[in-house]
Amino acid sequence: MFNISLLLSAAVIIICVLANKLSNKIGMPVLIAFIALGMVFGSDGILKIPFENYSFAEQICSVALVFIMFYGGFGTKLSEAKPVAVKALLLSSVGVIFTAALTTVFCFFVLKIKLLESMLIGAVMSSTDAASVFSVLRSKNLNLKYNTASMLEMESGSNDPFAYMLTVIVLSFMKGENSVGQMVYSIAAQIVFGVLIGFLIALGAVWFMKHFTFNTSGFDAAFVLGVAVLAYALPTLVGGNGYLSAYIVGIVLGNQNIHNKKSLVHFFDGMTGLMQMLIFFLLGLLSFPSKILTVLLPSIFIALFITFVARPLAVATVLAPFKTKISQYLVVSWAGLRGAASIVFAIMAMVGGVTMEQDIFHIAFCVVLFSITLQGSLLPFVASKTNMIDKTGSVLKTFNDYSDETEINFIRLNIDSGNRWIDRAVKDISLPPQMLFAAIYRNDETIIPNGETVIYEGDTIILGAPSHGINGDVRFREISANDRKNWRGKSMAEIEFPDGYLVIMIKRGDDVVIPVGSTIIEKNDELVLVSK
Repeated sequence: MFNISLLLSAAVIIICVLANKLSNKIGMPVLIAFIALGMVFGSDGILKIPFENYSFAEQICSVALVFIMFYGGFGTKLSEAKPVAVKALLLSSVGVIFTAALTTVFCFFVLKIKLLESMLIGAVMSSTDAASVFSVLRSKNLNLKYNTASMLEMESGSNDPFAYMLTVIVLSFMKGENSVGQMVYSIAAQIVFGVLIGFLIALGAVWFMKHFTFNTSGFDAAFVLGVAVLAYALPTLVGGNGYLSAYIVGIVLGNQNIHNKKSLVHFFDGMTGLMQMLIFFLLGLLSFPSKILTVLLPSIFIALFITFVARPLAVATVLAPFKTKISQYLVVSWAGLRGAASIVFAIMAMVGGVTMEQDIFHIAFCVVLFSITLQGSLLPFVASKTNMIDKTGSVLKTFNDYSDETEINFIRLNIDSGNRWIDRAVKDISLPPQMLFAAIYRNDETIIPNGETVIYEGDTIILGAPSHGINGDVRFREISANDRKNWRGKSMAEIEFPDGYLVIMIKRGDDVVIPVGSTIIEKNDELVLVSK
């Protein structure tokens, strides 16, 4: 039986990966395929696997959501998000509360659902989903004008803790455990402990990773994995918001200069993809098509209301003071995808020990399916029709795996006796197109060569050329002048660069500049640094 379970698990993962490839070709959000696969395996499906254990599903999905929340912060490039950070944080807090309130009013007055159950539906469905938003932006390379992609990434990554907080508070009221004073304390405790413990864990992890060398490959990823779990578990012991803490730890770690960060981003990107498969497969496995029919109509009404009324009004309320362009407003409104978080919170409600008339799980199922299918599929179309697509850049630049390490291949050459480069100046040596002298190691000295630099016997030459990887044991970084505005207009000699690094070249448009002390840093310059 155990081997059969392993076989089925392997089959599910492989089919999900293949479905991801297929969905990219036909333009269908892959999360729909994960749900459909779960339904095929489920009690009402072809394989008829009996599964209705909401408690087990809630535990598994809560753990999965921790990694999704952590990666929401870890993958976000803060320097790109800073110009829109205030808008994003207002959307993730005020926007969530406003969406929940409007949805509550609609469910109570229009659908005639009991007040507390209406509040619970509003809380569960109030946040947008980071995994879904990231998936659409990355798979479609959907770069948006006015830093909109960064704003959506930061909003969707940081708003789940607020929806979780609302869900917990409503469930407490439904169980009769909360007075007004207890509610105020619960809100304060979740925010204060979540933020404080999150920052303390993040600072401790950053210090450790900068002062400790992992001798075994992959142990740095294991360490960060443990930090992500700790970031969730520790604050929950004292009433803090574990999801908020995990997001804060992710965003702090992801925006620090830690070794091997690009590989860590790729690791958690894959981990998050696996968590998405797990959550949406479990959603499909838990669902019963026969039960969906009983909640289909009200679910469609709720989905339509959130998409065309609640979300646009919430976005308008938050962005109006910033005089937001109508095109940006339309795209941000449409990009309010519901997803994994709503599923986890709905399952949490099912095991929350309260009696409900409404089948909130299948309501959430239908709303999420509607949102991913309609909004996820049409987001590129809406962005195109509103002229919001920025074709001059890549959306990947808004993620932390884009430019922290340069895409240059480095080759080490030892200049031995008889080499024809000996006693020749760099300017007199012909190299293949796009290849350049990056550095010269001479005795214990690192030399950044210019045209007049002469090569001697015994030198070790580092040559650089465009590539998609880095060879050798030399550490390089790429820093954009747009991220360091205080560098612009200054000469190389006037700038204090990161300890242990030297600038070996500057990429300026299509040109490569070999810098000297008098070289002036200009806007949009990309500086490539090598460790001394």
